[in-house]
Amino acid sequence: MSENHTRSTPPLPVRVIAGTTVVELRGEIDLLAAPALAARLDSLTAGTCPDLVLDLRAVSFIDCTGLGVLCRARNRVLARQGRLRLVTHNACFLRVLRITGLAGVFEINPGLPTLLEANGVTVPAG
Repeated sequence: MSENHTRSTPPLPVRVIAGTTVVELRGEIDLLAAPALAARLDSLTAGTCPDLVLDLRAVSFIDCTGLGVLCRARNRVLARQGRLRLVTHNACFLRVLRITGLAGVFEINPGLPTLLEANGVTVPAG
C-alpha cells in the first residue's frame, strides 16, 4: 500500500510596508513545504540589502528542514548586508530555537505591529 505524501502549497502572502518585505508563513514548515518556501525566500533575498520579515504567527509546526530554510534565508540576507526578522510569540517555537541554539541567531519580535512601530511605521488595527 502506497501513501501519497504530497500536498499543495498555497502562495505566500507577501507585502511591502515602508520598504520592508513582510512574508506571512502558515501551517507546517516541514520537509514537504521546504523546497517551495526556500525557492520563494531565495527570490526575495536575491537583491542587495534585503529587509525581510517572516511572520510566523500562523505556523503550527516547524521541523529541522524548516529551521534549515530559515537559516538559509538569514545567511543570504546577511551576505547581502540586509536584515531578517522573525515575528512569533509561539512558546513552542521559541523553545525549539533555544534548544537548537538559534534563539540568539535570529532577531525575534512578538508581533508585527510592535516590529513596524519600532521602525516608525503606523500599522492600522485589524
